[in-house]
Amino acid sequence: MSGPLQRKIIHVDMDAFYASVEQRDAPELRGQPVVVAWRGARSVVCAASYEARTFGVRSAMPALRAERLCPQAIFVPPDFSRYKAASRQIHAIFARHTDLIEPLSLDEAYLDVTLPKRDLGSATAIARDVRAAIYAETRLTASAGIAPNKFLAKIASDWNKPNGQFVVKPVMVDAFLAPLPVAKLPGVGKVMQGKLAELGITTCSDLRRWPVEAMEARFGRWGRRLHELSFGIDERPVEPERPTLQISSEDTFATDLHLDALEPHIRRMAASTWTAYGREWQHRPGRLARTVVLKLKTADFHILTRSLTGPEPPASEAALADTACALRERVELPAATRYRLVGVGLSGFVEPDDSPLQDDLFG
Repeated sequence: MSGPLQRKIIHVDMDAFYASVEQRDAPELRGQPVVVAWRGARSVVCAASYEARTFGVRSAMPALRAERLCPQAIFVPPDFSRYKAASRQIHAIFARHTDLIEPLSLDEAYLDVTLPKRDLGSATAIARDVRAAIYAETRLTASAGIAPNKFLAKIASDWNKPNGQFVVKPVMVDAFLAPLPVAKLPGVGKVMQGKLAELGITTCSDLRRWPVEAMEARFGRWGRRLHELSFGIDERPVEPERPTLQISSEDTFATDLHLDALEPHIRRMAASTWTAYGREWQHRPGRLARTVVLKLKTADFHILTRSLTGPEPPASEAALADTACALRERVELPAATRYRLVGVGLSGFVEPDDSPLQDDLFG
């Protein structure tokens, strides 16, 4: 009797996607340090070309800092309609090879090619064909990682960037992961990295030497998960139709504001979120979001969130806005604190249960 098929997963990641679209469409930008962002004190970097990255410019960096790092940078305002159009072309190419496609964003996705539509001989050959088609049809480059699971494929896609690919075969997993810094593991940020370093854990090989029970005792279920990842264990399937986990809208102000001045902005973000919620309802009728989330960013870039899961989901835009405004009462910072950003979100989705509220919500 034959056992289950070994999964073959490809992680495709476009190279500096937004910036590359801009360079493709404007030849004078090619070879130049391009920063996709609006200029101004409140703006952040959406993307940076590889030429700009050599100066230390990175996504999510304040635009003013990017300008200091690279004074010669060419700032281009983002045009998401063009990025979405390119993304649709790219996903159509994925669909030629498999229906098991899990998009992570406009510019990256997992593909399960265990049983591909086109037999090209190997997952490595499929990745090469996908990348070639992307370049031929969009004039954009992509990198790819090929591995027996999603975790390894994502790490591998970064190995030969830009415009390259790397394969981690099952027999390579142990040797590939042993010297890998724990900072490369998903979810290990600077704080967790520091906690692990205190235990003498800086690589996956170090992590493997700790009993899984000890890791779980210190870090809970996350400790067990890290231990599994150090051995390359990741059983998550590629999920073509991932349910929405959160819908949100946020805005950065022209000038920093006190908490008591945020109500009109919170209500404006609530209206935008409610509109997006309506679109989600059309796609997946009956799924209700039970949790309201208020997100704030202080003038010194400290992020805080407050949330409330009530006995009933918010039944209207006004109810969403009222709850989000009320969540300000749970912000414990001094009254003099100023805020540069506000966001309103909905999360905690539950599946349909044919309640009367569901029939009437967007009727």
